[in-house]
Amino acid sequence: MKIRNISIPVEVYDSLNELRDEDVVLVRRALQASAEAYAPYSRFQVGAAVLLDNGEVVSASNQENAAYPSGLCAERTALFYAGARYPHAAVKAIAIAAQRNGQPCPHAAYPCGACRQVMLECERRGKQPVRVIMYGEKCTEVAQRIADILPLSFTLE
Repeated sequence: MKIRNISIPVEVYDSLNELRDEDVVLVRRALQASAEAYAPYSRFQVGAAVLLDNGEVVSASNQENAAYPSGLCAERTALFYAGARYPHAAVKAIAIAAQRNGQPCPHAAYPCGACRQVMLECERRGKQPVRVIMYGEKCTEVAQRIADILPLSFTLE
C-alpha cells in the first residue's frame, strides 16, 4: 500500500484591497447577487459572479424551493446562465459570496461538491484555468484553478 497526499494551493487575503481589481469587481457583484437570493428555508443567501473571456460578467443567486432539492446554488445558476447566454465564451473567474441576515459571512464561502463538479466542467470546456474567489468579510481565499479545489474529480476520461 502507498499513501498519496493531496494538497490544495489557496491564496489567503485579509482584505479586499489585496485582491486584483477585477476580482474586487466580481466579489462586489457576487455580494449584490447574494442580497437578491431566494433563501427562505436556509436563510443562507449566496451570490456568484462569473467573468467570461469576452469581458461579460454574469451574476446570480441561490434559489431555494420547498421541494428540496429542487432549488439551485448560485454558482450553478450563474454558470448555466452564462453558458446559455454566451455559449462560446470561456469562464475566466468566478467569485462566491454569502450572507446571513443582511451581513456578509466572515469566512470564505466555499462551493458545494455539485457546484465544484459543474465548475470543473466549465474549466475543461473553456480549456483554461478558472480562478475561484471565495469571499469572506474577514478572509477571502483564491484558488488559481477549479481543478485544485476538486481533487480526484469525475471526468470524461
